[in-house]
Amino acid sequence: MTAAPSRPPRAIVLAAGRGERMRPLTDSCPKPLLPVRGRPLIEWHLLALAAAGVREVVINVAWLEDQFPAVLGDGQRFGLRLHYRFEGRDHGGALETAGGIANALPWLAPEGDDAPFWVVSGDVFLPGFTFSPADVAAFEARPGLLAELWLVPNAPHHPRGDFGIDAQGLAVADAAERYTWASVGLFRPSLFAGIPPGTRLPLRPRLDAAIAERRLSARLWPGEWTDVGTPERLAALNAGG
Repeated sequence: MTAAPSRPPRAIVLAAGRGERMRPLTDSCPKPLLPVRGRPLIEWHLLALAAAGVREVVINVAWLEDQFPAVLGDGQRFGLRLHYRFEGRDHGGALETAGGIANALPWLAPEGDDAPFWVVSGDVFLPGFTFSPADVAAFEARPGLLAELWLVPNAPHHPRGDFGIDAQGLAVADAAERYTWASVGLFRPSLFAGIPPGTRLPLRPRLDAAIAERRLSARLWPGEWTDVGTPERLAALNAGG
């Protein structure tokens, strides 16, 4: 029998960045709303989350933030309920990754417990990723873990990678073979404990602390993945490359 999570998980799609390397395309359109293979990049995530049984999704936005609800609406057409966190309007700009997630915790963990939620960046393309309920249940069964990351082989623009994986399936910072974080993972609210709402804070120090405590797991993602970080990579995706 396939394990099931205790309740449908929630998710946050990170979409607040400026997308400097994508200029001039992002001068008038946020990077997650740029079209990839016939639909806005972020819609690939929303459709996959809905197909996996997720029903509540937070999108944190800052740059050209009013375009997101104008394009995506309330999420009903995807089978979702979308909640927007307007970091530009409310905090003067993007809060970075850890700050953005901490700012969204009232929507991600409304019951105040430590149930895991999905995190995925709005500027990566991984069309085969399923946000599997079985993965959520397996993660829930390991309460000592603070997060689980999916990693991919290193791309030419990031040859050194981010993390390795040890024999116990835990992430390590120093390894002979390292991989790139695919910008998707499961996280517990407790990883963001003590971060006041509205704080600008990167994620990497929190991940490094979890690694030091041996509370961060990792696994490889074998499917298609692209960091849509330049106009050239976007053009290659839309050309089928």
